Amino acid sequence: MSAGAVNGSDDDRVFKALASPTRRRMLDVLKAGSRTTGELCEHFPDLDRTTVLQHLRVLERAELVTGRKVGRERHLSLAPVPIKRIYDRWIGEYARAAVELLDELDGG
Repeated sequence: MSAGAVNGSDDDRVFKALASPTRRRMLDVLKAGSRTTGELCEHFPDLDRTTVLQHLRVLERAELVTGRKVGRERHLSLAPVPIKRIYDRWIGEYARAAVELLDELDGG
């Protein structure tokens, strides 16, 4: 999907997904490598399976996680493109503006 085709609701889903510390921890686990749903659940012993799956659905709706069936297992992987899109659209632009402002203050 090109940056031009992205709409605000796509970004809203990503920000909603990233707002939860639990979901951010889930992304950290998947950043280290693909996991089955069961393996992901094992990383969160304080949560029941249903709660983990609810968080996972939010991450999948935001397209931050992809899943594929392998036999009876579901393998989950991090999909970093939405995070890069957020970085390019929001963080990168604001960081660039801050650096330019500091340069102006330093020179003036």
